[in-house]
Amino acid sequence: MDTGEVSELGESIIREISKVIIGKKNVLELFLVGILANGHILIEDLPGLAKTMMARSFSMVMDLKFSRIQFTPDLLPADILGVNIFKKDRFVFQKGPIFANIVLADEINRAPPKTQSALLEVMEERQITIEGETYPAESPFFVIATQNPIELEGTYPLPEAQIDRFIMRFSVGYPEKSDEIEILNRRIKRKADKFTLEKIVAKEDIIKMQRTIEDVYISESVLEYIVNLVSRTREVKDTEVGASPRGSLALMKLSKALAVLRGRDYVIPDDIKDLAIPALAHRIILRRDLWYTKITQEDIIKNIMETVEVPKFK
Repeated sequence: MDTGEVSELGESIIREISKVIIGKKNVLELFLVGILANGHILIEDLPGLAKTMMARSFSMVMDLKFSRIQFTPDLLPADILGVNIFKKDRFVFQKGPIFANIVLADEINRAPPKTQSALLEVMEERQITIEGETYPAESPFFVIATQNPIELEGTYPLPEAQIDRFIMRFSVGYPEKSDEIEILNRRIKRKADKFTLEKIVAKEDIIKMQRTIEDVYISESVLEYIVNLVSRTREVKDTEVGASPRGSLALMKLSKALAVLRGRDYVIPDDIKDLAIPALAHRIILRRDLWYTKITQEDIIKNIMETVEVPKFK
């Protein structure tokens, strides 16, 4: 599969999902970029903005097994990973909901750290270990986690080690008025809350698309631009901790995927600019005295992009 085919399939995927997700093409593009870069996604936004619908839509058009886990304070690691059950004369492993291609971890910060950490191995190593036995995760495998920025009482902030494993973080945002009217009209036309979408690609196609992304060209000057952005997050006075090399790798992989979706087999600086905030903002820690101000991680990345020289690209 070449980059042209990947680009066409990407357009078809977004076009099909746009039948139910109205006016959010930029968000769908980010979502697909994360999948093609073989990474996990953290969506931080208010309830009712179609986060679950979006994840389910991608599973439909890609013919992937979908699983949703509602994170609650009483959720245990075994509720996610699975458990050994004694049947007749032996123990049999009962797989948990983590054994799916797209796993939606809904309101992930409502579960205690012990349960959150149950995701660490499978997110990084694509495998699950239960009582000394190792089981491979489904292929392809993506965790789509959501966080609610309001009603934070009784929640457990994600540890930095886990946040860093998400290749990007972004929000969905409210729809425009005209788009919201269209949402209502399409619901009237469907006559049901449930929806169906056509399958565009199969599991095997997703893996082929991911392999094609690896062959996208990225010049030394653009690589240097990525490293300059990431290293600057460690130097600015407003950050306590900057992004690690994992942030550089994430930005590189995401930019390759975005380039292909935009019809190119090479990365340009504009790809980096469009992805710097979702790829890097969640990886930096602000100074403690800034926690109670209106300065955000996104603001820091915006300021850095204004100060780092953009390479000339021909």
